[in-house]
Amino acid sequence: MNDIIKHKNYYATVHFSTEDEVFYGKILGINDLVTFEGSSVKELKSAFKEAVEDYLETCKDADKEPEKTYKGSFNVRVSPHLHREAAFVALQKNITLNDFVQGAIDYAVHHTDEIAKNFASSR
Repeated sequence: MNDIIKHKNYYATVHFSTEDEVFYGKILGINDLVTFEGSSVKELKSAFKEAVEDYLETCKDADKEPEKTYKGSFNVRVSPHLHREAAFVALQKNITLNDFVQGAIDYAVHHTDEIAKNFASSR
């Protein structure tokens, strides 16, 4: 099940509270905390779109960038065996390990359905 919705290249998580009997969510990939809720899926989607629009307007009024800034570097932990294999493949292709990993991530981002099937079948 996919608990993520999208509007104008903004994504949000979607959850259901059985206690409150309400759908609720949070916008992802921004520097601020913006939440929304609705008592039906239709209300939730409408509240999400309104939250995005309000957030963008607030950022514009404050002369602030709405998107979270990503540095372009992060730590990834893998097994020593996978690290070794990746390093050897990079050597064989005469590229850096960093370039190999970047290419792998780029491939995965642009082939999400194929990647999801591979993960599902490996479990």
